[in-house]
Amino acid sequence: MPTARKKGILRDRVRNALRAAVVSGELAPGTVYSAPALAERFGVSATPVREAMIDLIAEGLAVVQPNKGYLVTEVSPKALDEVSELRLLLEPPSVRSAVPRVPEADLPRLRRLAQDIVTAAELGDLVGYIEADRVFHLTLLGYADNGRLLDVVSGLRAQTRLLGLAPLVESGRLVESANEHHHLLDFVESRDAVAAELLMHRHIGHVRTLWAAGS
Repeated sequence: MPTARKKGILRDRVRNALRAAVVSGELAPGTVYSAPALAERFGVSATPVREAMIDLIAEGLAVVQPNKGYLVTEVSPKALDEVSELRLLLEPPSVRSAVPRVPEADLPRLRRLAQDIVTAAELGDLVGYIEADRVFHLTLLGYADNGRLLDVVSGLRAQTRLLGLAPLVESGRLVESANEHHHLLDFVESRDAVAAELLMHRHIGHVRTLWAAGS
């Protein structure tokens, strides 16, 4: 594998892990982190961290603090409300559109992606949970065949903050929520697009009313 391609894959992996850590709250809002500290935390060198942070800064997840590192940005309750409102407008109807387009042969792969979310929840791996959740939902939405939709939803998900995930891990409720992805696939498999849309609507509602609030 060419060196440039290896570097690109590493940068993507580090970027996704850093983004998931910000969304989950493992990288706390309002806190400054240095590139060497982040590199040690994620088991890589400082170079891919600095490269990945360029993307996160562009996404509004962090800002540079000269001679210090990167400040994780805070998101106001109003902004979270706006993000959730937009996701509710976009994702449920898009899932409804995607359901009849998912080939039967692709269902086992989607099941594996859903199980990745459950496994991360069982392990209490919040970063892994966020990343697995992102991959599952964007993969499912991909069947709606709208590339611009994927870009918008991906950006909105990055602006979400799920600071209430840790209490859910402690109570065991995160596993329950993770299993909703298998329930969603049950509706995909039975081609019940309306039920899938309704479940997706409820699922996104958790983001604001419970997960982000930490209640």
